Amino acid sequence: MISDPIADMLTTIRNGGAAKNKIVETPTSKIKLEILKVLKDSLYITDYKLEDRVIKIFLKYYDKDFVIQRIKRISKPGVRIYRKSKGIKKTLGGHGMQIVSTPKGLMTDNQARKEKMGGEVLCEIW
Repeated sequence: MISDPIADMLTTIRNGGAAKNKIVETPTSKIKLEILKVLKDSLYITDYKLEDRVIKIFLKYYDKDFVIQRIKRISKPGVRIYRKSKGIKKTLGGHGMQIVSTPKGLMTDNQARKEKMGGEVLCEIW
C-alpha cells in the first residue's frame, strides 16, 4: 500500500474542522509546509507552527462554521494529474482554489494562470 502524507494532512484538517478543533497536528515535511503557506496566504487557515517535527495547524472559523467546506486531494501517488496553464480550471467559478506545484514552487490556480505556468494539481479547496 502506498502512503500519501499530503492526503493524510488534508484529512487531518477536514476531520479537525468537522470536530470543531482549534488546532490539529501533523508530522512535518517540506511539501506540507509549502501547502500550509498557500492555505494561510489564501486565508483558509489562521496560522501554522513547526514544533519538534510536528506542524501545529490553527484552523479558521467564521461564525462557528469551519471556513473550508471541502478539501480534496486531486493528484495522487498512483495517478498524477498534470495540467497546462490553460487547462487549469476555476474551482466553483472562482469561489474555491486549487494548489498547483509548478517549476516556480507551489501556488494557487489563479497565480498559475496569471504566470502561464502549468504543473501538478495537488488539491482543491472551497
